[in-house]
Amino acid sequence: MTLFDLTGKRALITGGTHGLGMAMAKALGDAGATLLINGHNREKMNNALKDYHASGYHAKGFLFDVTNDQEVADYIEKIEREVGPIDILVNNAGIIKRIAMEEMETADFRQVIEVDLIAPFIVSKYVGRYMIARKAGKIINICSMMSELGRNTVSAYAAAKGGLKMLTRNMATEWAKYNIQVNGIGPGYFATEQTAPMRQDGHPFNEFIINRTPAGRWGNPEDLGGTTIFLASRASDFINGQIIFVDGGILATIGKPANEP
Repeated sequence: MTLFDLTGKRALITGGTHGLGMAMAKALGDAGATLLINGHNREKMNNALKDYHASGYHAKGFLFDVTNDQEVADYIEKIEREVGPIDILVNNAGIIKRIAMEEMETADFRQVIEVDLIAPFIVSKYVGRYMIARKAGKIINICSMMSELGRNTVSAYAAAKGGLKMLTRNMATEWAKYNIQVNGIGPGYFATEQTAPMRQDGHPFNEFIINRTPAGRWGNPEDLGGTTIFLASRASDFINGQIIFVDGGILATIGKPANEP
């Protein structure tokens, strides 16, 4: 099991104050990593750190805007200088705007691209420079099934996640020679606070997801833990440029009629 041991490693998780980001951070902490939590809301950060510390994790918080080139550069330098090398980067911060394409303002489309695609480029660029110098590092980009499938009202999100999938492959192409592994995780539909209203019994979308997913359920945030640890650990040292979909089997099937058992 030493292949999966992250003791002594430092992991920066963007958007790690809640939801799937927090679940992945806790998984890395369970494997021994020190957690460097990024966010942009002080109240959420304070609450998240209380949660991490109460659960026994060694976590530090850093408030900076992942879309701001200079802020990112300054904070990455500060972390490397004052805390230590960033061994693992999880580009998790993201937003979605569910608006029909013909009604979507260009500013809204651009904001989603900024947060979901350009921010991972910015953060990876500055973290990557230190990893290149050390000739070691793990970068995990949180992609989506929407990098493979379309869906109504998510044109900006799908465009960003499709771009992030290809950015992941290109980062691997450029940085593998420096012993840096860059891979992605594509979550399916997960039970989070944001999806709670849609998961009520009888809700059409809840029934759709359960019927569309071969596993017959929504994912639990903890279901992402194993893949996150794997891609952050020595166990994945010869895996590069891959997207692992943690989706209960959705992408493996055409689906089934609603009345089929």
